[in-house]
Amino acid sequence: MPHTIVTETCEGVADCVTACPVACIHEGLGKNMKGTDWYWIDFTTCIDCGICLQVCPVEGAIVPQERPELQKIPQ
Repeated sequence: MPHTIVTETCEGVADCVTACPVACIHEGLGKNMKGTDWYWIDFTTCIDCGICLQVCPVEGAIVPQERPELQKIPQ
């Protein structure tokens, strides 16, 4: 099951982007409600490896399940 980046918790550190082996993490448009950059995970590409969970320094920014209600995806 894919992981989810919680849009309103993400602080745009982006350690997850460079660590992801399948390049499924993408930059969101604009800023989130905290005023920081944010990223999102493409659920169809994520291989559930967990590397993003290991490298993200922001507690609670990534959850280990698919939770589309927590993650904004650019349209």
